[in-house]
Amino acid sequence: MRIAIMQPYAFPYLGYFQLISAVEKFIFLDDVSYIKKGWINRNRILLNGREHMFTIPLRDASQNKLISETLISYDHKWKEKLLRTLYNAYHKSPYYDSIYSMIESLINQQHVDINSFAQKSTIAISNYLNLQTVFTNSSQSYPQSALQGQERIIDICRTAGATTYVNLWGGRELYKQENFRHNGIVLAFLEPHFINYPQPAESFVAGLSIIDILMNNSPASAATLLKNYTLHYE
Repeated sequence: MRIAIMQPYAFPYLGYFQLISAVEKFIFLDDVSYIKKGWINRNRILLNGREHMFTIPLRDASQNKLISETLISYDHKWKEKLLRTLYNAYHKSPYYDSIYSMIESLINQQHVDINSFAQKSTIAISNYLNLQTVFTNSSQSYPQSALQGQERIIDICRTAGATTYVNLWGGRELYKQENFRHNGIVLAFLEPHFINYPQPAESFVAGLSIIDILMNNSPASAATLLKNYTLHYE
């Protein structure tokens, strides 16, 4: 069985969903430390032809807290602000109505913490893209948080019965092939390829939130973009 393990991100970029599509089980690593100025609660869209960072505000966020312990702000004005920003950015896009409706429904649900919001929104988008991947999370299914780094990943892989562990290309310096091989696990890295698609910009901007792809592409076209990657086996 091929598995991937990643921290939960809110509306992540294409490569994250390519990783989901490449495995049979995807495990949200939610019982590790929250990373400030990372991608857990923010990402980029295209607004007026330029990159624009949106952020889901958090309450007392700290790298001393786990992702699963990191709460969303009490002030719900961020919901109105984000939805208004999405309207301004994409109301002329061909798939605005259906995608805005899905995102609006996700945002207006009662999420206390960023962990549940990120997981549920990722699963909802995966369902929209007709991905068949099974989802779970580390805090409930693999609660060995005393282990760290590669040791923790290998422990989860062994417990989950993984034959192959797939990680995104940027993490290739973190893991050693021989350590996975010693545990009977094949190590692979997914390299995303960003193919141009229609955008309301003078030049194509790659690596934006999945929101940008969904607003500008049909489900079939988005599914085609998901297939543009290379798996490198160590």
